[in-house]
Amino acid sequence: MKQESEDPTKNDSQNLHSDTLTFSYMHVQLEEHVQPELSTKDMIMEKAKVACSSSPKILANFFFKLFPVLQWLPRYKIKEYLPGDITSGIIVGIVTIPQSIAYSLLANQDPIYGLYTNFFCCIIYFLTATSRHNCVGTFGVLCLMVGESVSKQLKAAGYDTDGDTIAVINSTTNGTICGRSCYAITVATSITFIAGVYQIIMGIFQLGFISMYLSEPLLSGFVTGSSLTILTSQMKYLLGLKIPRRDGAGALVMTWVDIFTNIKSTNICDLVTSIVAIAVIVPIKEINDRFKSKMKIPFPVELLVIIVATLVSYYFNFKGNYKSSICGSIPTGFLVPKAPDWSLIPSIATDAIPIAIIGFAMTVSLAEIFAKKHGYTIRSNQEMIAIGMCNIIPSFFHCFTSCAALAKSLLRESTGAKTQLNGIISSLVLLLVLLAIAPLFYSLQNCILGVITITSLRGALRKFSDTPKMWRVSRIDTIIWWVSMLASSLITTEIGLLVAVCFSIFCVIIRTQRPRATLLGKVSGTEIYEDQFTYKELSNIPNVKIFRFDTSLYYANKDYFKNSLYSKTGINPSLVSALQKKAKKKRETEAGQARFSFISRFSIMKTVNKAHNQSEISEPHIDIHSLVIDCGALQFIDTVGLSVLKEVRNDYEEIGVQVFLANCNPSVRRMLTDGSYFSKKSDDAELIAFHSVHDAVNFAERKYCDKQLEIQMNEAAFSFDPNQAISDELRK
Repeated sequence: MKQESEDPTKNDSQNLHSDTLTFSYMHVQLEEHVQPELSTKDMIMEKAKVACSSSPKILANFFFKLFPVLQWLPRYKIKEYLPGDITSGIIVGIVTIPQSIAYSLLANQDPIYGLYTNFFCCIIYFLTATSRHNCVGTFGVLCLMVGESVSKQLKAAGYDTDGDTIAVINSTTNGTICGRSCYAITVATSITFIAGVYQIIMGIFQLGFISMYLSEPLLSGFVTGSSLTILTSQMKYLLGLKIPRRDGAGALVMTWVDIFTNIKSTNICDLVTSIVAIAVIVPIKEINDRFKSKMKIPFPVELLVIIVATLVSYYFNFKGNYKSSICGSIPTGFLVPKAPDWSLIPSIATDAIPIAIIGFAMTVSLAEIFAKKHGYTIRSNQEMIAIGMCNIIPSFFHCFTSCAALAKSLLRESTGAKTQLNGIISSLVLLLVLLAIAPLFYSLQNCILGVITITSLRGALRKFSDTPKMWRVSRIDTIIWWVSMLASSLITTEIGLLVAVCFSIFCVIIRTQRPRATLLGKVSGTEIYEDQFTYKELSNIPNVKIFRFDTSLYYANKDYFKNSLYSKTGINPSLVSALQKKAKKKRETEAGQARFSFISRFSIMKTVNKAHNQSEISEPHIDIHSLVIDCGALQFIDTVGLSVLKEVRNDYEEIGVQVFLANCNPSVRRMLTDGSYFSKKSDDAELIAFHSVHDAVNFAERKYCDKQLEIQMNEAAFSFDPNQAISDELRK
C-alpha cells in the first residue's frame, strides 16, 4: 500500500508555530525575571486579596470547624437517637443538681453559682464539642483548686475565708461595695477566664501534646491525693465545726489538727444527719454500681436525700433549735452579666495554668476513651477549644472553672446517650431549678452537701486497693502514683502536680540512663535470640557474644552502656590491650637481654623459657572472636552515642575481637553513615550493619573460619621443606 507523502509546507508552518510559542514563553519568562521583587507590603496585599476573594468558603469552613454541631445536627436520626438522649439528659440533669450545690462549697462559692456553671457549660459544649458522651460541668478536683486560689485572694483582700469581712477593703474596681460572696465569685470568674484563654491558645497552636506528660498513674495519683484533700475539707461540715479553711503546704495535716482540737464542739445534729445520710447513700450507690448493667436508670439517691433532708430540716427547724449550718437563700433567675476583674489577672495568672492543664487533660482523655469504645473520632485540639469556650463565655455569667466530670460522663454513657444533644436536655432540667425550685433548698444542711461530695470520691479512694496489683505490673508507675498522691495531698494541688510531673520526667530519664542490658542466646532450631537470664535452655554461640541495650544511646547513658557491655562480655578491651602491650614489651625486653648477655648456653635457654612462661602468665586470655550488638531497641543515637560505638569498635578490634551491628532502624543507619562509622573500603566487611542478629552471627562465624583456614595455609606453606618432600617421595 502506497504511503502518503508528508506536506513540507505543513511541516514548515508547524515549526514556525512552535518557534513562535517558544519565543513567547521565553519572552514571558524574561519579563518575569526582569520584573522587580514585590515589597513586603505588596505581598501582604496580594495575600489579603486572595483571602478576601475566597472568604465565604474560608469563613464557612471556619464556622464548621469551630461549631461541629453544624455538621452532625443536620444528620441527626430522631427515631434512633432522641429517646436515649432525652432519657440520659434528664437523669444526668437530676444527678447534677445536688452535685452543683455541693461542689460550690468546695470552690468557696455560694450554691447558686454551681448551678450557673453546669447550665451554661452544657449549652456551650453542645455547640463546640466533638465528643458525644462527655459531660462538662463542675469537677471536684478543679473546684478544690479554684477554692484554694479564691481563699488566697480573700485573705489578701482582708476577708474571712469562711465568714464575713474582717476589714473594710471590700470595693470592686467599678466602685460598688462588694461583700465576701461577691468578691469570691469575682476571683473565681477571673481565674476561669484566664484558664479558658490558656486552653484556647493551646488549641490554636495545637499544643495538645502537653497532656501526654500527664501519664495515667500520675493523673490517678493526683486525683486520689486531691480526693483526700477534698474529704478533709468537707469533714468540718459533717461535724458542724467552725474552723478556718487551711491553705498552702501542709493544709491537710493542719486541718486534721484543727478538727481533733475542736472535736468537743461537734454539732450533734449535723453529725447524726451525716451518719444517716452516709448510711443511706453508700449502700444504694453500691447497688447502682453492681447492677448498672441491668438497671437502665440508676436510682437518684442524692436527690432523694436532699429532698428528704430539706423537708426534715425545715419542719424541725434545725437552724434555730440546733444551730445547724444551712445553705440559706438561693435566688432564682440569672444575674446581670459582668466582666471579670482585669486587675486580678496578674495575681491569678499562675494559679490558672495547672487548672487549665488538668481541665484539658481530663476532658480529652475521657473523650478519647468514649470515642474508642463507640467507634467515632474526636479532634483533640477542637476539644481544647471547646473546653476553653466553656470557661471564657461562662466567666461573664458568674460561673467558675469546669471540665469533663468522670462520674457524670460515665452516667451519661451508661444511660444511653447518643449525641451531644443530651447536654441540652440536662441544661433544661437545671433551668427549671434556677427559675423555680432553687429557693426550696433554703433549709438544706451543709453537712448533706458535704456527704454528697465525699461519697462521690469513692472511685478515686478505691485506687489504694489497686496499688498491689500495680506494683506487680510496674514498680516505677506505682512509685509515680504514690509520689503524685502524696505531693498533691500534703503540699498543694498546684505544686503537687508540678512535683509529680517533674518526678515522672525524672523516672523517664532514669529508665533511659540505666536500662536493661543483657546477653542473648539462640533458641534451638530457630533464628530467634532471646535474653539468657529470662529464658532457659538457650544455646550459646561459641566464641560469639550478643549484647542487647534496651533503650536509645545518647550522652546521658554512654558510660552505663560501656560498663554494661564490659561487664556482660567479661572483657574490658582497654585493660586487655594494656596488659597485652605490657606482656609484649616484657617479652621483647627479656629476649633482648638474653641475646646480648655473655652467659652460658644453658643460662640463655633458661632465661628465654622463664621469660616465655612469665609472658604467658601475664597475658590475658580472650575466649571470643566476635561481638554482635543488637540495636533493635535503639530508637536514636546522638553524636556522643556515635562516638561511643566508634570507640567500642576500635577498642575491641585492637585486641582481635570484631564488632558487628544488627537490627539498626533507618534513622540509626543514616546516623552511622553520615557520621562515617562505616569504612570507605569496599573490603571492610566487618563494619557492615546487618538486618538481623542471625545474619550477623552467621557472618561472624564464617569470617572467623575463613581467617583460621588462611592462617593454617600460611603455616603449612611456611613449614614446607622441598628436600624433605623429595626424600619422602623417593623412599615411597
